[in-house]
Amino acid sequence: MGGIPTLTVPTIAIAESSARFPVRRIFCVGRNYADHAREMGSDPEREPPFFFGKPADTVVDSGRCLRFPSQTTELHHEVELVIALGGGGVDVRPEDAASLIFGFAVGLDLTRRDLQTAAKKAGRPWDMAKGFDQSAPIGPLRRGLPAAAGAITLAIDGNVRQSGHLEDMIWSVADIIGFLSTYVAVAAGDLIFTGTPAGVGPILRGERVRGTVAGAEPVDVIFE
Repeated sequence: MGGIPTLTVPTIAIAESSARFPVRRIFCVGRNYADHAREMGSDPEREPPFFFGKPADTVVDSGRCLRFPSQTTELHHEVELVIALGGGGVDVRPEDAASLIFGFAVGLDLTRRDLQTAAKKAGRPWDMAKGFDQSAPIGPLRRGLPAAAGAITLAIDGNVRQSGHLEDMIWSVADIIGFLSTYVAVAAGDLIFTGTPAGVGPILRGERVRGTVAGAEPVDVIFE
């Protein structure tokens, strides 16, 4: 029988710093852009925000070559503004949410869409569709608050696939933090993926994926 394992905390890069941000938990908001909600067959006017999670160790730095994930023939991209919390609380008022934000980044919520579709049809959880290894590439964090408006894009091999605007989010960053904190106590080290605009689609082996968000360092990965 082996000894007690020694574990390391997952971290992500911080722009213009040698320090790294420790990741405690990852929360993701589903269908937070009206056009994406519609392309996924939902009504954006009726649905309050809902959340799902990814394991903390799914984060991976920009600039990496990633192994194409197993058990899927439909790996999909979803570019998102990511919020990193430097503080926490319960039942946070939206007007107080900004004081909890350490910084922001652009991230990719990679999805095994065929597994997600099968899970939905069977009424089963999405965990293996969303929380697989290296499913959360993230660019370096920028300290401070994200822009309330600006472009969010994703390109594959230089061809734009997703193009939207942060101001089109159904729920603002402050609202998201407030809603989330009614379900769990948010805390320093938590990352929140805030949803993706329309245009999600497949990634093939050998393709380079680049995501951008206004004011953030890009995330750039290639799939082997």
